[in-house]
Amino acid sequence: MASWSEKMLQLLRRMNNFHLPGSSLESCLRFEVAGEQVGWISPRVESILGRFPAVFRPYGSTITFSSGLDTFESRSVAVDEVLQELRREATFTCLIGWRDEQYAVMPRYCDPPLMYMERAATSLFGVKRYGVHVNGYTQDSSGNLNMWLARRSLTKQTYPGRLDNMAAGGLAAGCSVRHTMVKECEEEACIPPGLAEQARPVGTVSYTYEDDEGIFPECQFVFDLELPLNFQPHIGDGEVQAFYYYPIEKVKDLLVSEEFKPNCAMVVLDFLIRHAIIEPDSGLLHTRGQMLEFEIRT
Repeated sequence: MASWSEKMLQLLRRMNNFHLPGSSLESCLRFEVAGEQVGWISPRVESILGRFPAVFRPYGSTITFSSGLDTFESRSVAVDEVLQELRREATFTCLIGWRDEQYAVMPRYCDPPLMYMERAATSLFGVKRYGVHVNGYTQDSSGNLNMWLARRSLTKQTYPGRLDNMAAGGLAAGCSVRHTMVKECEEEACIPPGLAEQARPVGTVSYTYEDDEGIFPECQFVFDLELPLNFQPHIGDGEVQAFYYYPIEKVKDLLVSEEFKPNCAMVVLDFLIRHAIIEPDSGLLHTRGQMLEFEIRT
């Protein structure tokens, strides 16, 4: 039977499979906007985009925009029209989960956005998506740690019924990281803004994976929120069906089960490393140094 460390490494490899041997990386084309790479496009998606020469122009190993689409607004409108047509045709399964939520497209988070794109379509272009995740935990006078976990609603478009961080959400265009954190805490777990504001930013967790729906480069901004021992989150907007309060060792065991949403498990793994629940001499960290040294940043 595989050990905990071996199971966790399997998860980490799965969540970084785009950069491992056997992925589609070598056959993908760079997606560039205004001379900057903002994503990756697979050959399958490239063949579909070839139907829209007024919008997309290939050159060499790159796809960019056709001449005339040289402003934020023109690019955003043109891509949205293409995506709406592909959505009506049911060309890509990822578009079935259309969100009506715009994500900013830029080379790096610190850069000004070059266009907006529907959230559900970002995987077709390998555009990096950003999110916010909150570790809600308590620590008693003896130093014992407990963590609040959420179970996702069965109506969620992705990973319904899986375990999740106490609060989390995607970073929509025009919203700041802290604003999103406070909003998600209030909407999902009914945490008062005054309490949510006490959350500490502790770093980011980044990874890139691919599956049948596309390429997913993602970066999660992580916050730790130490809660009063008598505090209990409550279901808010319906995206969560239940909250659980577990000792940290039970949380650790759950990470490698099929119950956890994979990227949320990585966020909790980061928590375990920072709080010395996983010891530096463990086999996981020895192997992690070879493959994921750059993936968890504080």
